[in-house]
Amino acid sequence: MRVAYLFSGQGQQFDDMGIDLYQNEPAFREIIDQASNILGMDFSDSQVINDPKNVQLAVSLMSLGTFQVLNQLGLKDVAHLGLSLGEYGALITSGALSLEQGLRLIKDRGHYMEVAGEKNPGKMMAVLNASDAQVKSAMKAAQEIGPVYVANVNTPKQIVVGGDFRAMSEFQKSAKGAGIKRVVPLKMTVASHTPLMNEAKDQLEIRLRDVEFSTPEIPVLSNTTMEPFELDEIKETLANQLIQTTHFSECLGKIAEYQPDLLLEVGPGKALTGFVKKTLKDVPVMHVDSVETLAEARNFIAQKNED
Repeated sequence: MRVAYLFSGQGQQFDDMGIDLYQNEPAFREIIDQASNILGMDFSDSQVINDPKNVQLAVSLMSLGTFQVLNQLGLKDVAHLGLSLGEYGALITSGALSLEQGLRLIKDRGHYMEVAGEKNPGKMMAVLNASDAQVKSAMKAAQEIGPVYVANVNTPKQIVVGGDFRAMSEFQKSAKGAGIKRVVPLKMTVASHTPLMNEAKDQLEIRLRDVEFSTPEIPVLSNTTMEPFELDEIKETLANQLIQTTHFSECLGKIAEYQPDLLLEVGPGKALTGFVKKTLKDVPVMHVDSVETLAEARNFIAQKNED
């Protein structure tokens, strides 16, 4: 069975995520224990997992551990796609980046974003089923207060807008006036993928000079270039990702070209699964973030292999 993996981004995290998998799946536990040794933090401990300062690491480890479990099922891995932070997990599991270097890089990336966010407080909101004209109208009103940008294009009918904290409050009000019926604040304390992250981007650029990458063994699609990562462009692409709009919807179209029989979302929540269902109608998709959803995926794969 041909499978493409989708790596979750930040925003769908939940308390105690991965603990049930840690307790029941040796392959998952192996990754978490390795990470705990590398970073000197116990990622089997609820307090560590649930600490907001560790959210990027916790989300990434959830994806990495789940991938490790699924990778034992004899599936043909044809492509990887991560949303924002998820690109790091996608690169690590493709062989482009070692686990140790990847985890340390994720930790530092989170710190740079936190510092930039303290200097430029931001907010992000998902906008559903709105026209371009409606979004532009709401953004125009908000931009009189402060900078506001389109940060993510997740599906043809869902985008994420990010910007200055006060301006985003105005955006939420203006959206109603523009006829937008659904605006959902995200669990983000920074305006990622906007120029408000310029300082974090500059810091990450410097940090990436010390990181050694290899050519990915599996194609990994970039959210921002919409093309597979090339070895000589990985560092520049990862740094620029912090301030550029992501185009997950378009990337899903590219993923379909690899002809996967199944898309598997690894990581907390099922946001990416929802995006797939609204974008690719003909490709089955499942998410795995618990013992229960893992059992469902195993059963589905076993049945397909019997057919």
